[in-house]
Order: sequence, then C-alpha cells, then structure tokens
Amino acid sequence: MAKSKSQESLTNWTKQKWRTKSGKKSSKTGERYLPEAAIKALTPQEYAATSRAKRKGTKAGKQFVKQPKAIAKKTAQYRKAKKGGKIGKAPHNRIY
Repeated sequence: MAKSKSQESLTNWTKQKWRTKSGKKSSKTGERYLPEAAIKALTPQEYAATSRAKRKGTKAGKQFVKQPKAIAKKTAQYRKAKKGGKIGKAPHNRIY
C-alpha cells in the first residue's frame, strides 16, 4: 500500500539530519534548528542572523519564528529535500 502524502513527507523529514550548528539543544542556545545540509550552505553571518531572529521571537513568547526572507529562500530547498536533505554539493561560500 502506498504512503499518503503526509506519511511520505514525514519519512523524508526523518531521513534529514536536523540539528543546531553547535549540536546543543535549541531550547538552551536559542539557535535555529535546520537540516545539516542547510546549515552547511549558510555563511556564519547568515546562520547568526537567523539564530538572532529565533532568539528575539522566542523571547517575545513565540514558538514558531520566521527566518529572514533571503535565508528562508536559501534553506527552503533543504527543508523540502528528499533523501536526507541532500541537494548535490553545498555551495562553497565561506572564506577560511
């Protein structure tokens, strides 16, 4: 029997490695919780900006806080991805 759309979505979501950048609980650090591939695709400045927005919203009593628009657009492909959130290679946009 084929899975319903919501069952398929849940299956794909569980295959993705969702976490914070530090690996600690979001409730303790206030960091944004994202698929691992999305975290790798964001620059340190972008991740800091989305985590700042999350902390600000959480402080205001919100459980769900939207990401800044440009970052939401960039991470959307990873949240919707199948097969563990893999979308080919992560962009190499970091300066070391």
